[in-house]
Amino acid sequence: MDATEYARRRDALMSRMGDDAIAVIAGAGECPRNRDVDYPFRQSSDFRYLTGFIEPDAVAVLAPGRAEGAFILFSRERDPLRETWEGRTIGQAAAQSEYGGDAAYPIEELDAMMPGLLADRRSLVGDLGADETFDQRLIAWLSQARAQVGERAPQAVEALAPLLHAERLIKSPAEIEQMRAAARISADAHTRLMATIKPGMMEYQVEAELLYDFRRHNGEPAYPIIAGGGANACVLHYIANQDALRDGDLLLVDAGVELAGYAADITRTLPVNGRFSAEQRAVYEVVLAAQQAALERVGPGESFNAAHQAATRVLVEGLVDLGLLTGDVEALIDSGDYRRYFMHRTGHWLGMDVHDVGPYKVDGDWRTLQPGMVVTVEPGLYIPPGSPVDTRWQGIGVRIEDDCVVTDSGHDNLTAAVPKTVEAIEAAMAHDNG
Repeated sequence: MDATEYARRRDALMSRMGDDAIAVIAGAGECPRNRDVDYPFRQSSDFRYLTGFIEPDAVAVLAPGRAEGAFILFSRERDPLRETWEGRTIGQAAAQSEYGGDAAYPIEELDAMMPGLLADRRSLVGDLGADETFDQRLIAWLSQARAQVGERAPQAVEALAPLLHAERLIKSPAEIEQMRAAARISADAHTRLMATIKPGMMEYQVEAELLYDFRRHNGEPAYPIIAGGGANACVLHYIANQDALRDGDLLLVDAGVELAGYAADITRTLPVNGRFSAEQRAVYEVVLAAQQAALERVGPGESFNAAHQAATRVLVEGLVDLGLLTGDVEALIDSGDYRRYFMHRTGHWLGMDVHDVGPYKVDGDWRTLQPGMVVTVEPGLYIPPGSPVDTRWQGIGVRIEDDCVVTDSGHDNLTAAVPKTVEAIEAAMAHDNG
């Protein structure tokens, strides 16, 4: 993303705020892993969306109409000693020249400057509740400002999310290109993986294959990789990845790269030995048909819920046809009895967060899809051991997931290149599985 993209986003937020408001947005801090080791740093999505700034301990202030410029960035000062150990710090000069700050100050000056910046502003826009420590600082600045200028200080605090997340929900062309790149890397990784799977391989080795592809493209997992063999595929968020893959089992792989702050999210379900059994194929074909039915309902003007309803009907019809449920399809849908085998929704927003921001309903009604929205489409069926069905079905878990951008005329499936039909998967896995 270039500086003009971030400036456009800040301008859009400030137009929603109004000229007499001020926004104070904190970036993420470092989080200790153990003793003197921190977890790898990841910037807050909202903060990165508005600034592109990727260092910890930074605060952005947006003050529309301010004579000296609306965008003020507080961040770490450059420190030669620290840089000897940790590498270059961006510093204040680069915060202006590279990140578009109208003014930039050391983070240590934040407490002294904020009460003055709050003066003559009607309201304060912030993310109260996200960080208790930062909340206390915001409240202290407000108290000081009110003591200094009385009613000229903000008398109301507005939530950032409703103002910003409506903007984040509709991806710009630059964002879509970044997501397309993340999807391409993830799709290539899943496709390459198919040629490596064999009985006896460990689930963590599957994870390692994907990590290799993600890191060699300067990406990282957008979420903990799921590599569930056999009955582990029936655990929706299985991330232990410690078991061996057994001949005759299925392997459910749910993984996507995060690239420059944007996520991909792909799931494929593979036969460990390269060939689906009759029962596995039967369940897989039902899920694949459900996904196709859902994909047909992803487009402008469609309800967000339309894809889920379409997938659910196909899944329930399939469960009845296979004898895994008995009864009338409509009655089973109305009662929710199918949820023992399909217990999640068919998709979610995708963007900087793998479960991206934005409400799914507006005033109680499902949101209508618009061009620029990005959704996942991921029906599944899960028949864990102990289910009230014949044992030949037990332990089968299948999910199929793709990432789709809503377009003016329908949608663009960013991850369609990953083999998905039974025939395509078996062909991609046609190698020595011994």
